[in-house]
Amino acid sequence: MAYADAARTAPQRLRVRVRGAVQGVGFRPFVHDLATRLRLDGFVKNDAAGVLLEVQGERVDAFLDALSRRPPPLARVESIEVEELPSRKSSRFVILDSVGGASSTRIVPDAAVCEDCLDELFDPASRFYLCPFVTCTHCGPRYTLTRRLPYDRAQTSMASYAMCPACARDYRDPANRRFHAEPICCPECGPKLSASPAEIVRALRAGKIVATKGVGGFHLMCDARNGAAVEELRRRKARDAKPFAVMAANLSSVASIARATEQELALLQDVARPIVLMQSTGVLAKAIAPRLNRIGVMLPYAPLHHLIFHAAAGAPATRAWRDAPQELALVATSANLGGDPLVKDNAEAQARLGDIADLIVTHDREIVTRIDDSVMSVVVGAPAFLRRARGFTPEPIELGAEGPCVVAAGAHLKATITVTRGREAFVSQHVGDLSNAATARFYRETARRLIDLLDVKPEFVACDLHPDYFSTRWAEEQGLPLIRAQHHAAHLAAVLAEHRVEGPALGLALDGHGLGDAGQSWGGELMRLGGASWRRLGGLAPLPAPGGDRAAREPWRMGVGALAKLGRLDAAERLFADEPRAIEMARIIGQGYAPPVTSSMGRLFDAAAALLGLSTRQHYEAQAAMEMEALVVTPRAMEGAFHLLDGELDFLPLLGVLAEGRLSPREGAELFHGALIEGLAQLVSQVATTQELDLVALGGGCMINRILAEGLTERLQSLGLRPLRAQKLPPNDGGLSLGQAAMARALAQSRNSQDFVRCV
Repeated sequence: MAYADAARTAPQRLRVRVRGAVQGVGFRPFVHDLATRLRLDGFVKNDAAGVLLEVQGERVDAFLDALSRRPPPLARVESIEVEELPSRKSSRFVILDSVGGASSTRIVPDAAVCEDCLDELFDPASRFYLCPFVTCTHCGPRYTLTRRLPYDRAQTSMASYAMCPACARDYRDPANRRFHAEPICCPECGPKLSASPAEIVRALRAGKIVATKGVGGFHLMCDARNGAAVEELRRRKARDAKPFAVMAANLSSVASIARATEQELALLQDVARPIVLMQSTGVLAKAIAPRLNRIGVMLPYAPLHHLIFHAAAGAPATRAWRDAPQELALVATSANLGGDPLVKDNAEAQARLGDIADLIVTHDREIVTRIDDSVMSVVVGAPAFLRRARGFTPEPIELGAEGPCVVAAGAHLKATITVTRGREAFVSQHVGDLSNAATARFYRETARRLIDLLDVKPEFVACDLHPDYFSTRWAEEQGLPLIRAQHHAAHLAAVLAEHRVEGPALGLALDGHGLGDAGQSWGGELMRLGGASWRRLGGLAPLPAPGGDRAAREPWRMGVGALAKLGRLDAAERLFADEPRAIEMARIIGQGYAPPVTSSMGRLFDAAAALLGLSTRQHYEAQAAMEMEALVVTPRAMEGAFHLLDGELDFLPLLGVLAEGRLSPREGAELFHGALIEGLAQLVSQVATTQELDLVALGGGCMINRILAEGLTERLQSLGLRPLRAQKLPPNDGGLSLGQAAMARALAQSRNSQDFVRCV
């Protein structure tokens, strides 16, 4: 942030342009209050570029200082531009109506209800007492209810609600916290719930499943201590094993269900209120996170959530209950059938959730943009995303330089879309798996909405090399110059982009699958990157993957592939006695069938899990790898676990040890993780020496594995290297679109034809 010539002698009248996330955060009331206290005249208004104001008086220097140093809590000020004007006759400071035009401002993410609003929510003397839609300029929904910019009530889903006299008075009162709070409402004039918090709690206590309409869509809730209720939710939702998130009433309630670090507790209380992974104490229903040692926990963030826990506590009149531990913990998972987008509309909820929920709780405030909860973890002491959505989208990522407008289509799984504008990249919320027709429609809706909200006209479109991705086909339909970015190069480019690294660097991409430059199945690649260019320098030795893509769902296939490479197909009958198809596959390979091969780290995890007897089938992506990670207490290196020759890293010796069947699953998992960390570190160190580079981007979905990410980071640092991890986006395919956009912008601005060859 900067502003021009603020230290000079202040003129009588200044025009001030404020850019950044400055609409919907109480910036105009803040400016009005500041100017009034300093006895300045002028005006302030929202427009398409942010906030525009003029001030006149003797203390404009103090005004500028406070403007830059003490903005409202949710504001993100990027620049303050000052222009001198001739003085004019003026006697007061006013807020003017907003004006439209080509937008270069942005809307802020949704924020958890603030403490001041919670005080009023449970104050019998307040007119907001027990109001499930209480909000102010410092909290509440923003992105999910905004149709377009500038951010004014008329541009939101609250436009149809006329303010009652009391709310209108607060809205117009410069001394009130709700001065120009666009979603303001109360029980007299606001939306209505279809069921009371007391009814919701009665249903939950009775073991029922309840669908509740929230900020970005519906949650499915049940009692997290009721094993039968959790199992029934799994059955109805068709979600066999993928972990559920849990909502706890407050921090003292978290202590009984999880052993959280200080960093995890701090992240839990962030204004975005993400789901945070933390060590489980094991007191909740086992079906919440089967065979995993961590659970995803979140705190209440909408007034309705607090009202549910208030009712569960017996609706006390005093404040003490808000900090006291509560027995009730709630499963709070996205309301959808497996693979479908999150349900957000009332009619949609009745049609799609009727067979899942025993009680569907709606309200009549429209959700404009559907958005899931964000999911985060703490890695090497810093926050890291698994899924970036509510509370963070559409906060942009600063790219460090101007560039053409690019729309990047992302991947096929965990899809997101990125749109660049000027120096910024706007990455959409998590969309999901594009194999599903409903999710594909949501993807198109998300792309259209993001482009419209930013008011841009893309000049280029970027996509993956894979021709069968829905995102690739969508990109091809756009009628724009098309740039195809290699999958793993884009993973690494995303990490470099968020760290604003433009020069040459190394990158290690570890994931499940991505097409190589000649159609190979890659997933364990060491590269050199610079701008739009990339070059593969080494990686994992290929393993046979019988059945190709099916191996990602059936780890026994990778287990048999490993046995084939080891020359020990005879062990299949012992290791896979309960999987007849594995025995048959071993026989077919022994008769001469040559399976396709892959250098994927994800498939290497599957091979190890299968050989250890941990998993032969997967119900969700990376299930085997997650269950292996959960077993690890301390990763242990093993002498001779890998071969490293000419940039190729081969873990075949380790797989041979796992296939012997002498190790317990925990021993095998610890040896496997320890060997990966040491082998990968040696590979990177060897290539870094020859390339004379010390900066290493770490990307790909396998970097979500905390044991691997922390161990590899620390080992690389011990070797004198500088590893970079994704911090503003997930390292998995959820961040891929940013990398595609960064590569496309670099290519569009490059005159080097070789860059183009590398990128397409």
